[in-house]
Amino acid sequence: MTHTETLSRLSKAGVVAVLRAPSADGAVHAAEVLVAGGVTAIEITYSTPNAADAIATLAQSKRPDVVLGAGTVMSGAQAAAAVSAGAEFVVTPGTTPPLARAVLDTGTTAIFGAFTPSEVMTVLDLGAHAVKVFPGSVGGPGYLKALRGPMPDVPIMPTGGVKADNVGEWFAAGAICVGAGGELCSARLITDEDWDEIERRAGEFAAAVASARG
Repeated sequence: MTHTETLSRLSKAGVVAVLRAPSADGAVHAAEVLVAGGVTAIEITYSTPNAADAIATLAQSKRPDVVLGAGTVMSGAQAAAAVSAGAEFVVTPGTTPPLARAVLDTGTTAIFGAFTPSEVMTVLDLGAHAVKVFPGSVGGPGYLKALRGPMPDVPIMPTGGVKADNVGEWFAAGAICVGAGGELCSARLITDEDWDEIERRAGEFAAAVASARG
């Protein structure tokens, strides 16, 4: 699958669930519940213990419409392990040239973290296929709209500060998709095994995406 096709699938999903789970098993179960609730893009972060194991388990049984990736990737070894396990995209919280090269060497779709205009320009020069604007909570949709003024064609996924009731604002500001963490599926909900609440929130986010896109 090409990088353009992967980004198209992420855009179609609208919301990427950023899972920071207390265990690999918890991440797997939460991902399955999120998909059942309508969120079909899953990012297993490396703040989750044995993240690659969780990715491998999900990759073996995922539906064709589900897009599976790895997040909080901060080393070449993590990127390689994630892609070997079945990750279709890799997200970094920030970017250094060595990390960018290592991620790109895996052949996966690379979404590099940046915040300022200079950082966005830098990660594009390093080969990013899309940019994760993080932390989105600092400037909100207004900051993204301003950032996209001189960069209208850059595929951007804001993460941080994304809620079901402001998804439409992020899309209106120019996001191709949004990354949602604790507001969608917190570590506490996974620890408490509150699967009904996680599925409810997934449905809420999925409905918000559908409404925002008409």
